[in-house]
Amino acid sequence: MATRTCDTLFINARLATMTPGGEPYGVADADALALTGNKISAIGQANEFSDNAATVIDLEGRWITPGLIDCHTHLVYAGNRAQEFEMGLNGATYEEIAANGGGILSTVRATREASESELAAESQPRLQAMMEAGVTTVEIKSGYGLDLESEIKMLEVAKQLGEINPVRVLKTFLGAHALPEEFSGDSDGYMLKVIKEMLPTIHALGLVDAVDAFCEKIAFSEDQVRQLFKVADRLGVPIKLHAEQLSNQHGAELAAHFKALSADHLEYIDEKGVKEMAKAGTVAVILPGAFYYLRETQKPPIQLFREHGVPMALATDCNPGSSPTTNPQLMMNMAAVLFRMTPEEALAGFTRNGAAALGLDKEIGTLEVGKQADLAIWDIDYPSELTQAIGSNPLYSRYFGGQS
Repeated sequence: MATRTCDTLFINARLATMTPGGEPYGVADADALALTGNKISAIGQANEFSDNAATVIDLEGRWITPGLIDCHTHLVYAGNRAQEFEMGLNGATYEEIAANGGGILSTVRATREASESELAAESQPRLQAMMEAGVTTVEIKSGYGLDLESEIKMLEVAKQLGEINPVRVLKTFLGAHALPEEFSGDSDGYMLKVIKEMLPTIHALGLVDAVDAFCEKIAFSEDQVRQLFKVADRLGVPIKLHAEQLSNQHGAELAAHFKALSADHLEYIDEKGVKEMAKAGTVAVILPGAFYYLRETQKPPIQLFREHGVPMALATDCNPGSSPTTNPQLMMNMAAVLFRMTPEEALAGFTRNGAAALGLDKEIGTLEVGKQADLAIWDIDYPSELTQAIGSNPLYSRYFGGQS
């Protein structure tokens, strides 16, 4: 048998490739994985490789999975909302807190006041914690600026974080996150500003990989979001949407109409919305952290997503007000315990389906020859442990683009 050569060779490994349709977790009948440059170059048996690999690493039976993908975060922000957490425990609802100047707007005020360097300094530890949990790709939304200058500042910080850390950062413009105080009572006027000024300028600066909005009674209507998406579509910018979190505003159907990459939250989606997502190939991003933190009772319809073949991604939804976490393993556990997702579905949610929710499923999300060498290596006996243990972090090492 011909021998193979490579830059890095992992031997005595167990591989959860997360490719669908075969063994659970895509477990490969192989004990070696080879990297050449920043790509996976081969998967096979150790004896198929020659001894002249630049680096040979004996994993002693540890598991390799794709690097984790956190496809929905609000990681860049200033301040915290611990006081609002206390208010919520004392009986105030999410809507009541928002109506009294709290919620998103309190973070907007803190984020506007922070300098770019201060904002980066506050955000870096959150990103570091994610990387230490095995994350190799993260989406970061704006939406705590709500004016052009501050939205640009947030997206510039997100860009910088991706440049100075070994992680892939995708930047999502979420100018339509909430109504800023200076536009109180004039949501149409603010949305016009988002559409006519903010999105075109930010797009011209090369700071937007996707456009998002919050379609909800306390935020923006289906018709307002539709006008934004028309402009994004003309600019060729991929679309995502916060939809059906607190009520059914038919945002998921709107997202599907525009072939959105994902619709996120989805606790109140109905079967028609699920069917439209299935037809459009739109990924359902499930966010158990926000469900738990807000003490919601309406669960996303996991079985409907299964029945109609809608891929389910998971994400931390890292944010200061409704999901202050950077722990993907905790989200996997919550998805299993609260929503009855299987451990395999949970890990798929942070790997191949997370990649699809960002439009990157051809590049990352599974262990396959030719894909980016983004890997997480775990000290576990079987992949279900990543979901079973509450908030565990058995990460042994992490590779981004073939580099540890």
